[in-house]
Amino acid sequence: MVRTLCQRPRWATGGLLAALLITAGCTPDLPGIIVHPFDPNNPGEPNCLIAENEIFLAASGRDAIPALSDMDIVLPTNSAAQYIEPDDRVIGIRIGFDVVAIPVKILWYHEILNVELAGRPFAVTHCPLTGSSLAFDRGPAGGVEFGVSGLLYRNNLMMYNRNDDDSLWPQLSLGARCGPRKGTDLAPHPVMEMTYSSWLEMHPETWVLSGDTGHDNRYNVDPYGDYASNDEVLFPVELDFRRPLKERVLGVRDAGGGVAYPFGDLASLGELAVVEHIGSPIGAGSTFVFWDSEAQTAAAFSNVVDGSELTFEVVGGQIVDQETGSVWRVNGVAVSGTHAGAQLEQVSESYIAFWFAWSAFEENNTLWEAA
Repeated sequence: MVRTLCQRPRWATGGLLAALLITAGCTPDLPGIIVHPFDPNNPGEPNCLIAENEIFLAASGRDAIPALSDMDIVLPTNSAAQYIEPDDRVIGIRIGFDVVAIPVKILWYHEILNVELAGRPFAVTHCPLTGSSLAFDRGPAGGVEFGVSGLLYRNNLMMYNRNDDDSLWPQLSLGARCGPRKGTDLAPHPVMEMTYSSWLEMHPETWVLSGDTGHDNRYNVDPYGDYASNDEVLFPVELDFRRPLKERVLGVRDAGGGVAYPFGDLASLGELAVVEHIGSPIGAGSTFVFWDSEAQTAAAFSNVVDGSELTFEVVGGQIVDQETGSVWRVNGVAVSGTHAGAQLEQVSESYIAFWFAWSAFEENNTLWEAA
């Protein structure tokens, strides 16, 4: 069932949300913010590749929610990392030998972290309203530094270019969709979102984002209150009610549009689960989705290792491949057997988000359901 939902927002109180504008009312045809109706360099041409009446003003201006840049990365034992609790969700990213965990609760307040990893510029992003965590390689886009525009498209964070122009980059569109750079795509880099304790167990060599950000925020307080657990969406958007709106899903984009794997159905398969991707092929071989209930995460991987295709299953409470019996973790690393130490290639255009957001952005998607 799909319909348009338009509700009066329920805002939590606190320093961050005091900066957000409360709409006076809400109707299904509530107009959005017309950002730039026409391209000034090409009169008569639209300045956006997306529907401008679906863009809404959510904060009092650019950088009202301050993105972070050039923050300290410290070891988990450092005093500046003690604000992280074992059950906190973190966004884990691996670039070469650099392994870093960024707590989601910091990005509740900042949404974007511009950071250099392995000598390359990246943006690690989280939108609290769509529950989506993605990282982008900023190099192909000229090393652009991103800020929070204060605008939302389909409830999703719209980043802006702090460097030199007025382009707008919706996170879940994976690129610039308004302004001079419209049509420029970003290069997504795979991340994993899971509990901090699980990330530490799988990556004892990890570094973490320092809590000393220079901002006076109480990072252990969720400024969005019960938003992630209620059924409210703040701005008008087409909604698909086949799953709970705020259920987390792993979305895997592919040539056919993509497939959503709901956490609820994955959990019904057990503490660990393996599902072969039901969508269009992605590159060589097949794609498998791994699920770990304790870590509260899912991830999609290619099954090609050293030129050979593997088939995965859960045996005796472990993820193993049928060909060699090697044991694998949900992060795609083999911990024993013939392939010990090998790392599966994670699908870059896959991410965790709320169901309503995935279905709103990936309109030609398939919903996977457990048998």
